[in-house]
Amino acid sequence: MYFIAEIGVNHEAKLSNAYKCIRDAKHGGAHAIKLQCYKAEKIASKYARSYWGKKFEKESSQYKLYKRCDKFEFVDYKKIYNYCKRIKIDFIVTPFDVDSVKFFKNKVKYFKISSSDITNLPLIEKIALTKKPVILSTGASTKKEIGTALNILRRKCKKIILLHCILNYPTRKINANLNMINDIKKFGFPVGLSDHTIPKDSQEILIFAYIMGVRIIEKHFTFNKKKKGNDHFHSFDKKDLKLFFKKIKKIDPILGRKKKIFLSSEKISRKHARRSIFYNNNISKNTLIKKKDLIMLRPANGINPFKYKELIGRKIKYDRFKGDIAKFSDFV
Repeated sequence: MYFIAEIGVNHEAKLSNAYKCIRDAKHGGAHAIKLQCYKAEKIASKYARSYWGKKFEKESSQYKLYKRCDKFEFVDYKKIYNYCKRIKIDFIVTPFDVDSVKFFKNKVKYFKISSSDITNLPLIEKIALTKKPVILSTGASTKKEIGTALNILRRKCKKIILLHCILNYPTRKINANLNMINDIKKFGFPVGLSDHTIPKDSQEILIFAYIMGVRIIEKHFTFNKKKKGNDHFHSFDKKDLKLFFKKIKKIDPILGRKKKIFLSSEKISRKHARRSIFYNNNISKNTLIKKKDLIMLRPANGINPFKYKELIGRKIKYDRFKGDIAKFSDFV
């Protein structure tokens, strides 16, 4: 399991909040934190309207919303990067413009490409040129769009991870569509989940995804779910994250082995619930065995029924009686 705590801009451009989020994510069990790096004027025009739930975020202008949260400069991100190194948690960034890519190239574990930028050719090309591992989110996309982005990335990037994502904030549980994960796997890359459901739904959805084999999960994260606006309303906090990992620990023993074998606890069943070959009639010495002379009965301490055809047409050495267990030594 690789869990990415997506802080995004839940730090609200305050270093103290960013450090608090990172500490909480680390203590909650996250393996990485992710930030979003943008300037409002490089991501949205004045014409861009909201696509998030207005119940939780009243602002209808993308530009105005992003302007509230774009106060960090590269020097601030460097401080956060150094803090992540110090407490030993992976540092991931979603750059929303080509100018940010160069700065983060030697700092990130992965570059994340947002679902919203899956058609942003200049940005994808710039990230590909870094040859860094890439996480590509696939929300609101078609398979053709995913394939086009992958064709650019795979030329340079040796490691690519795809994330199933529904680009709704928040995502209703009925729209989670986890079965899409199996379709995305056909591209031949590891597939994870980027989840935007509210926390009470996420606990269930992330568990289902884990049971389906998902081992890379990205979930928005905050130090205070009661805060208004941004992504706080659909974010996990430290308590949620700990609860999720507690559930995973209970599930792993139930999921058990990946390769099909029988268990030591099943040995008694293999012996007493399975069958072996018995005689179905009284049979005289020198008789040639016919199929009707044999019956498969429990227990399995004689000849395996897989081999019954090997007995058909063979001559019996001794008189045998109905209900006797058949042995290879009975035959010429």
